[in-house]
Amino acid sequence: MVLVLALAAMLWGIGSLMGAPRKARLTMIGVLYVGVLILQLVLPAGHPLRVATGESPALWLLIGGFVVIILTYRAGLNWLRGKAESKSNASAIPEPKRTGTFSETELNRYARHIVLRELGGAGQKKLKEARVLVIGAGGLGAPALQYLAAAGVGTIGVIDDDVVDNANLQRQVIHRDADIGMPKVFSAEAAMKAQNPFVEVKPYNRRLNKVIAPKLFEDYDVILDGTDNFETRYLANRAAVFMRKPLVSGALSQWEGQLSIFDPEHGAPCYQCIFPEAPADGLAPSCAEAGVIGPLPGVIGSMMAVETIKLITGAGHPMRGEMLIYDALWGETRKIGLERRSDCPICGSEPERQSA
Repeated sequence: MVLVLALAAMLWGIGSLMGAPRKARLTMIGVLYVGVLILQLVLPAGHPLRVATGESPALWLLIGGFVVIILTYRAGLNWLRGKAESKSNASAIPEPKRTGTFSETELNRYARHIVLRELGGAGQKKLKEARVLVIGAGGLGAPALQYLAAAGVGTIGVIDDDVVDNANLQRQVIHRDADIGMPKVFSAEAAMKAQNPFVEVKPYNRRLNKVIAPKLFEDYDVILDGTDNFETRYLANRAAVFMRKPLVSGALSQWEGQLSIFDPEHGAPCYQCIFPEAPADGLAPSCAEAGVIGPLPGVIGSMMAVETIKLITGAGHPMRGEMLIYDALWGETRKIGLERRSDCPICGSEPERQSA
């Protein structure tokens, strides 16, 4: 008897150290129990193995019966709990349709949008039916995702291969201390669904690359680039031009941020028109290298969400062909005009459109 209990404890401990699921560890102990019971029933009385494992099958049958009673009791409790939850869910707010009419809760939630002359009910419906992809769930992506979800954008995709780090929390306000170590896309998804259960969030826990970019962009109406490296920015620009999608782009450095909409399909330049090539190493250090004031990503990321809402609803004048530059240190904002380059390899007269 003691030997069997020791073997069961050893199996449980080894499974725990190897990270085996609880169900798998219970299965191993179940197999051990069946093996011991077979030994008790097959081997003759007095056999060393039978003596070492309890000597009598009656004890093991009693233990097995007791376990069956417990499992049956727990199954009954789970069934009753499921029945109670199903009744509760029947009286809860139904899963909203992302096209068609709004529920009363949604109408109340978006009331401040609906009374805006430039948006109204028609604009809010466009938001509900829109699909927006955000590249990066970091400094810029965090506020953009929060405000797009709060605004009622029906489907929001977010792609990022990073995990939440303690150093992110100074500015990436969509994540919490308890999320450290979690993939950013799942942390962001949880926060967005908690903010607005009426939106659909599609997390892609991977790095954007040239293989998946065109197909992924095809599923969305507007692309937001909140990345912090030039390789991904140029890739996102190529894919957006190739798929004829507007690209809302933001960038940060220390106290300064910039924002523009790159949309050659509507006469605006693309990212590579303005930045033909990446700067030399050291000329444009990342936030990790140069630092960034915490609220700055919130300012620029929120502006990116505003520009996205304008693109979707047709409100106002989206920032195509213009770049807004915000200097937080001196409290200055300026806007400069941008023009397409005919010799741009991406959107010029002879663009490299054969592949994103």
